[in-house]
Amino acid sequence: MAQALGIDIGGTGIKGALVDTDSGELLSERIKLPTPEGGAPDDIVQTVIDLIEKLGGAPEDVPLGVCFPAIVRHGRTMSAANVSKKWIGLEAEALFEKALGRDIHFVNDADAAGYAEVRYGAAKGVKGLVILTTLGTGIGSALIYNDVLIPNSELGHLELDGKDAESRAAYSAKERDDLDWEHWAKRLQKYYTHLENLFSPDLFIVGGGVSKTADDFLPLLKLDTPIIAAVHKNNAGILGAAALAAPRPASAPSVEFPTDSE
Repeated sequence: MAQALGIDIGGTGIKGALVDTDSGELLSERIKLPTPEGGAPDDIVQTVIDLIEKLGGAPEDVPLGVCFPAIVRHGRTMSAANVSKKWIGLEAEALFEKALGRDIHFVNDADAAGYAEVRYGAAKGVKGLVILTTLGTGIGSALIYNDVLIPNSELGHLELDGKDAESRAAYSAKERDDLDWEHWAKRLQKYYTHLENLFSPDLFIVGGGVSKTADDFLPLLKLDTPIIAAVHKNNAGILGAAALAAPRPASAPSVEFPTDSE
């Protein structure tokens, strides 16, 4: 049985678990700690260290994957969504590796979730273009074409009504503006219609914590493209980070370009 640790860093929480990367099942309790206020690099790194200790440590023979809410190019964070702007341009993978004293695999959080769904979940075996979106503090996205993940799409930052789409349609916007499901769904309708017009996808998958209550809002959307909840809900980032860190069998889905440091 292949095992790896997966750590999912988000704007409000940092989650982790030990994963069976053959089956996509959690082998340990999922542990979650609050993301430090301000999301500064040193504070987030220390929280990840604390989380790994609570999981029993990270021995060298167990691969470790970390996913993060930013564009990740060759281990460097090129953006900062809902965390400190100090992450922009930072050699983040090297920062984590120095603090942890070991190698890691570092990837965008929505790309990790997308990889989990194409390998173990709702996108497995789906041909054509799949767009996964994670609705949480912001909106993350993953583009998957014929089982190939194309990283760093960042479709939550498309302009909608003159603003970043995530500022209007993320789950945090629902909470901030005290919207009921129907009124939030109207914002989602505009967002997904925009994606549909741009990309003509074959399938939308909706992830993030709110996907646990997908029946409250997905039936309110009227789209030509099928739209379904992620199989692995809010655990997808953990699973994908772990799976990308572990050796992959030849049958596993691909990644379009390297996300590790060179």
